[in-house]
Amino acid sequence: MTAYLLIDHLLNFAAPAVVVAFLLVLSSRLLSGFFMSKRPLAHNWRVQLAINFVVGLVVLAAGMVLLGRDGKMLTYVALVIATATSQFWLLGGWKR
Repeated sequence: MTAYLLIDHLLNFAAPAVVVAFLLVLSSRLLSGFFMSKRPLAHNWRVQLAINFVVGLVVLAAGMVLLGRDGKMLTYVALVIATATSQFWLLGGWKR
């Protein structure tokens, strides 16, 4: 495998985590009046994006290891649930 193909595979593996993290942070910013407590734990959207991205990568890697291949729907469901839970925790949603 060439370096180009390796980089391509890694980017395609991480793409769902990037998209879900970005859409989650964006939608939480747009709907912040409904879901955010008065004092969120992470004010900066870049911090929220980075944490959700890392959580997403961990879930995708665990899904690949546990299920034996990449791209199973169960992994994507777990990705959405884990990143949404992470965002809920970052915004201090339980304090509301």
